[in-house]
Amino acid sequence: MAKAILLLSALCIVALANFAHCHSEVFDVEGKVYCDTCRVQFETKLSENLDGATVKLQCRNISTEAETFSVEGVTDKDGKYKLTVNGDHENDICEVTVVKSPREDCKESVSGYEKARIECSDNVGIHNAVRYANPLFFMKAESVQGCKEALDELGLFPLEF
Repeated sequence: MAKAILLLSALCIVALANFAHCHSEVFDVEGKVYCDTCRVQFETKLSENLDGATVKLQCRNISTEAETFSVEGVTDKDGKYKLTVNGDHENDICEVTVVKSPREDCKESVSGYEKARIECSDNVGIHNAVRYANPLFFMKAESVQGCKEALDELGLFPLEF
């Protein structure tokens, strides 16, 4: 009998701890924006973090495509941003988009790579209020010197530059 009471007490404590773990539906979305100096559409050792790049997080209803949430932010000196999302967006598609580059020499975006999709819901199996977006980028108009060698080190040659 004592074992049953002990087991029941433990189950109640676990249930209370789980209930106490619930939080208001607020998520932080973190990510990075860089300048693709080699025009290869991925980060290399020659890529440069973009300080002052504008990003926008937008959530749209899956069925109606009506905007349900939107917030903008700017990257810091390390090219990183942090955006706060209020509410649960289980029935929405949420994406972070690069909006504006702070540099005239690195402002070309690439269609299909200008967005990063993220989940902003507690009901997706993620037990953390922080969501991490894939890195986003702008490209220089021409590759910088050293790209061939940088890609060679990665075993990604032959590419023409």
